[in-house]
Amino acid sequence: MEKAVVEVIIREKFVALAPVMDERTRRLWAATEAKALGHSGQTLVARATGLSRSTLPLGLRELARDAAPALAPGQRVRRRGAGRKALTERDPTLVAALETLVEPTSRGDPQSPWRWTCMRVRQWATEWRRQGHTGERHTVAHLRAALGYSLQAHRQTKEGTSPPDRNAQFAYITTRVRAFQKRGYPVVSVETKKTELVGDFKHGGQEWRPHGQPERVRVDDCVDADVGKAIPDGVYDQAAKMGWVNVGVDHDTAAFAVERLRRWWEHMGSQRYLSAPALLMTADGGGRHGSRNRLWTVALPPLATDMGLRMALCHVPPGTSKGNTIEHRMFSHIRMNWRGRPLSSHEVMVHLIANTTTQQGLTIKATLDTGRYPSGIKVTDQECEKVKLKPSKFHDEWNYTIMPRRSPK
Repeated sequence: MEKAVVEVIIREKFVALAPVMDERTRRLWAATEAKALGHSGQTLVARATGLSRSTLPLGLRELARDAAPALAPGQRVRRRGAGRKALTERDPTLVAALETLVEPTSRGDPQSPWRWTCMRVRQWATEWRRQGHTGERHTVAHLRAALGYSLQAHRQTKEGTSPPDRNAQFAYITTRVRAFQKRGYPVVSVETKKTELVGDFKHGGQEWRPHGQPERVRVDDCVDADVGKAIPDGVYDQAAKMGWVNVGVDHDTAAFAVERLRRWWEHMGSQRYLSAPALLMTADGGGRHGSRNRLWTVALPPLATDMGLRMALCHVPPGTSKGNTIEHRMFSHIRMNWRGRPLSSHEVMVHLIANTTTQQGLTIKATLDTGRYPSGIKVTDQECEKVKLKPSKFHDEWNYTIMPRRSPK
């Protein structure tokens, strides 16, 4: 029989018996097979099973001197104390050295330029040996897992300084929303998201594609002068679960945000709330929607007049923009829908937004806003004084009503 065939047969035997054999039984079985094969039997068995070449002569000597009686129940295969000591026993400072590398800011130099928690285990082992310790990469991996370390991403939980009435403001907003919805009045949430690069740029996330065929994108993230950028600016109707998104191409200003609200009313809101006398709008506490933004405050009364509505505004407390309804009921789903997809053109971006849906019935309409909204516009005190603003009794800096310039229809 050819040696290759014999090797395959031995390997099949070993694979079948290995789960039920201990170290001693495995050594004796391998020695028996090698003895039966005669010349070059040890080489064939060692190659087929992967056992050490020195293990087979040991097994043959045990067979020759009849030193392989059956083990009594509970009897050890090896003598007590056999085997090498663990590295942590031979070098008690090993674990402390690992923790020093993992947490340089608390154990070691706080100005260290290295980020050991982001390094590969091979680099850790190299640093260990440089410090005089022994150990390979598998030792580093085992010790690191034993210490409870794992790869983790950041978790956004810090909201900055919380205002004293943070929770009270959210409770107030909830009360106002329920009151408006009970009367059948519109309640919307507004937000402008960060500027997106348009073109074949990398976009976070993954999408399903044929194996080994990822979409190729640019290495750099410089704005393409020919295509420009895009600013998604949205309105979310909380009762209807419908949204409107303006995709702007110019500047992210308060005037741009007001135009977004105007388009929502013309294309969606006026058809659903034709006879409503008032509208409630929740917005961020700062930025272009902030109550201290003069351009935002001055631009709202003409819109309120055109819509024929009183505009009640409630701002979420500073540092809590994630609590605004539009963020977790509309924009979060939009981000999921375009994840891993380069926003190659404004049309692609509008299409991806407009095709965002959820099992709860979310529908969104999107349009491209090519208007120009210059930045740096100054609003005078006289213009602010003309605004008919009715402050609320509770935190009037967060809650107020913009009155139209003439009585609503």
